[in-house]
Amino acid sequence: MIFVLSSTTQITNYYYRLMKKLIIISLCFIYGLGQASAQVGDIFPVLEAETVEDKVITLPQDAKGKFTLVGLAYSKKSEKDLSTWLIPLYNTFIYRPEKPSLFSAFAYDINVYLVPMFTGVKAAATGTAKKQAAENLDPKLQSNLLFYKGSISAYKDSLSFDKKDVPYFFLLDESGKIVYATSGAYSEQKMDDIEDQIVK
Repeated sequence: MIFVLSSTTQITNYYYRLMKKLIIISLCFIYGLGQASAQVGDIFPVLEAETVEDKVITLPQDAKGKFTLVGLAYSKKSEKDLSTWLIPLYNTFIYRPEKPSLFSAFAYDINVYLVPMFTGVKAAATGTAKKQAAENLDPKLQSNLLFYKGSISAYKDSLSFDKKDVPYFFLLDESGKIVYATSGAYSEQKMDDIEDQIVK
């Protein structure tokens, strides 16, 4: 498309509008980056959740002393992306061979918790979800699954997440401080970033 500008005033107005758009886009981009990383460097907010066997785990307190990866999901829509993480997380951080090998010494020793969050009217379904997990989930993985029931607004504010259709992951250091955060489906780059933080 060719624009014909008939006067200096039109040219000036054209560039003024263009610059204004670029500035707005840039500010939105910068703000978006700030939102994505706003929680890194903060202590993970206190979160009480229960295992399949009704044991209460309080994060980050009960996870201190080890790196801890926490995955949060608060809608059924997020399950698709969350499922892409399961095998890589298991293979990288959870699996332990029955017979120790030379490579066992290089295995990561971190906590991994996947936390479905039940809020509002959905909170009543927590018991059913626990029962299904107890019946269908491999016992080796049951301790990695926590169930949260309660308000979500405080976590949305402090952790800067608001998209219901994606899971959010937070890597905590030994003191409970967030050192890495990401969201959405699994990727090798995200896993590399997590491992880089652990081996620093």
